[in-house]
Amino acid sequence: MSVARVTEITSSSEKSFQDAIEQGIARASKTLKNVEGAWIQDQKVVVEEGKIVAYRVNMKVTFILAE
Repeated sequence: MSVARVTEITSSSEKSFQDAIEQGIARASKTLKNVEGAWIQDQKVVVEEGKIVAYRVNMKVTFILAE
């Protein structure tokens, strides 16, 4: 039997939402072992002077706890 835990993280990118997601998962995987998936809870853009300067995502990352 395995037990999973969920943690919430926020990631940002100057390129796109996809890049923000990929960077967030890559960074979470460095700290959390056994990352199994993520749920994108929220997306937001940061606007300065009428232009998008950052893409942000809030995600819930699921990982399996070690025995």
